[in-house]
Amino acid sequence: MAVFPKRRYTPSTGSNTLGAWYRARLAKQPFLMFGLPFLTVIVAASFVLTPATAIRYERHDRKVRQLSREEELGVGKQGRRVDIREEYYRLAAKDIDNWEQKRVTRLKGESDGVLE
Repeated sequence: MAVFPKRRYTPSTGSNTLGAWYRARLAKQPFLMFGLPFLTVIVAASFVLTPATAIRYERHDRKVRQLSREEELGVGKQGRRVDIREEYYRLAAKDIDNWEQKRVTRLKGESDGVLE
């Protein structure tokens, strides 16, 4: 008789248990016995956690709320109420095309930027 037998010894008490049945089936069909249940748990968890994540982001959005333009101008002690349309038309009314080019006087010894 050989020192190490070819077949492993399996006691008769553990051969009819659920664990033994699962290990035998896992060796034959690994995806069906492990992969498919694992993927099912992952997909189910994503459906369960999606509403929880949405609630978390909604709470965060309430804390970090963007101010409207009027609220932005009214923030602080020196804030003032401003009509956005009035400000737009006031800035647009400036005559941008009617300006005069003036030459700035240079300091002594300063180059005027023209190369000779």
